[in-house]
Amino acid sequence: MRVAAPDLGTPYPLGTLLPPVLQEDAVAMRITAALDEVLAPVIATLDCLWCYIDPALAPPDFLDWLAGWVGMSLDENWLIEHRRATVARAVELHRARGTVRGLRVYLESATGAGIEIVDSGGVAVSTTPDCALPGNADLRVVVRVSSRPGDVDLPTVEKLVAEAKPAHVLHEVQLVDDERARLDAR
Repeated sequence: MRVAAPDLGTPYPLGTLLPPVLQEDAVAMRITAALDEVLAPVIATLDCLWCYIDPALAPPDFLDWLAGWVGMSLDENWLIEHRRATVARAVELHRARGTVRGLRVYLESATGAGIEIVDSGGVAVSTTPDCALPGNADLRVVVRVSSRPGDVDLPTVEKLVAEAKPAHVLHEVQLVDDERARLDAR
């Protein structure tokens, strides 16, 4: 949340830009000082604008707006590092949307967990009409999340998968106890 910064100075005081005759006028100097106080946050924001646009540096409350700007939706319950990674990879995620690789990258960015995806689909080219379709008739994707229990919220992953996969494909999310995670805990 943005709040006022008390005693925020400006690098460009308006009073110093006035002609010398007006600089001697106390009323003119008080008016320009009041304007300086109003404009100081604007100048500070513009001087640091690149920090607001960079997902690695943007303030957490500004990150949601930045995500909307690049067409991503973030969950406020995600860790801030995962939210930043998702926004930073927005172009890559949009380019691969609807693919196994795109789903894996999106889920890894959002959860920080290892993701394995098993897809039943397939692609083939044929010049013969009415030939057999590739893959299985039962279009399904199985997402295996490798993490310690409690580290990943399964309903959140279910929602992310439902949003990112093609609408006609069924999905299943499984939590797999990560062997490396158990060894790290020891």
